Formats: sequence, C-alpha cells, structure tokens
Amino acid sequence: MRLKDKIAIITGGGSGIGEATARRFVEEGATVVVADKNIESAERVAASLGQSARGIGCDVSKSGDVKALIEDTAKRHGRLDILFNNAGYGIKGSVVETGEDDWDALMSVNVKGVFLGCKFAIPIMAAQGSGAIVNTASTTSRVGIMDRVAYVTSKGAVAAMTRAMALDHAHQNIRINAVAPGTIESPYYTEILKKAPDPEALRQSLAARQPMNRMGTPLEIANAVVYLASDEASFCTGSVLFADGGWTAR
Repeated sequence: MRLKDKIAIITGGGSGIGEATARRFVEEGATVVVADKNIESAERVAASLGQSARGIGCDVSKSGDVKALIEDTAKRHGRLDILFNNAGYGIKGSVVETGEDDWDALMSVNVKGVFLGCKFAIPIMAAQGSGAIVNTASTTSRVGIMDRVAYVTSKGAVAAMTRAMALDHAHQNIRINAVAPGTIESPYYTEILKKAPDPEALRQSLAARQPMNRMGTPLEIANAVVYLASDEASFCTGSVLFADGGWTAR
C-alpha cells in the first residue's frame, strides 16, 4: 500500500499506460481521478475500479478543463498528492511533411498539457506542503527516430520542463519526475499495426528497437510510475526514468 490514502489525478487515463497506472494506483491504496478527453473511456476505467476511482472528461490542451479538473479534485478530497501528466499522442511526418496546424495541435496536448497540469497543481501542493508529479516523456527525449519530428520534439520538451520545474519547486517539497517509455504494446501501436501492409514485420522491427527484443507492456510502465509517485522515490526529483528495454543504453 505504497500510495495509501493518496489522492491522484491521471490524465490520458482511459487506455494504455494511463489505464494500467490507474489500476496500480488503486491497488497501492490511492483514490484516483481518471481523466481523459474521451469521457466514456474515463468512466469505463473508473467504474471497473469501484469507489476508489472517478472518471472525468478533460481536454488537457484547454486551460479551463485542466483548472477545473485539478481544483475540483482538491476541493472534493481536501488535497492533491499525485499528478500523472500522461495524456499525449504522436503523428507521422518529417519537418517538411508536418502541417503547421498538426504541429500546434500536438504541442498543445503533449507540451502545453503538462504545463497546464503543473501550473494548476503546484500551488495546491505547495499550500499543503508536499506533492509528487510524474510526466510521460519518451526514449525519444534522448534519441531521435525518423518520421516523427513533432512527437520527438514534444517529448524532449517534456523532459526539459521536468528538470526545470523540479529545480523551481524542490524547496516546496514537491518532487517532479518523468518516466520515459520505450515502445509499448498500447492502443496507439495497435492502430499502427492494423494499418501496416505487413503487421508482423512491423511488430518485429518495433521490438528490435529494444535490446530485450520485445515491446514493453503498459503495466511495466505503470510500475515505474508507482515508484516515482511513492515515498520510495523520496530523494528523486528532476529525474527521467527510462523504462525502454535497453534502447537508450546503446
């Protein structure tokens, strides 16, 4: 029960890593607000977790949505102990091929969404004297991949923002870290595989990115998030924890 009696918010909690983390948080004793742009997905996950979870619709690119999510949670529960800024997505394309509107939309979710979550959560955590924030970065915050320039850029920004915020708020007993997943068996990659001319060949190439020669699971990333959110990581702030099957060790 490493998160016993903690109040947590997870964005992008309706599927994949977010859903797996919501389940692990509840198993560890937390009360969880599952937030997702798709409110049906958020409510589905929350309903499966019983009275320890609640599902809410939230578009993390919209300041009003994020402010309401965080302030309403703190008001309802009297505090906010953990924020997992997980919502995000990727698009295909080089810098030449990526449309300006597509670039702006992705940055509004992947980067601005983290900014807004922290902007509204940190004052609440500072007032209560403690808090833990975990952001979802990526192995691409350290290494480049082809044909994903917007995504790679956004995750580099998340890692840099994590380090900067950690320094700004360490004196307030607020720890801010990031998890950096490798290639994960998530709904995002499931859709990519469905559209591939040769799904099995693509799966093998995705697995080969990692020296462990397989894709990771949402549960494996959720376990890393539990650690960063818990008191076991009490001396960790400004860290980016790579859970990538050895990808960045090369």
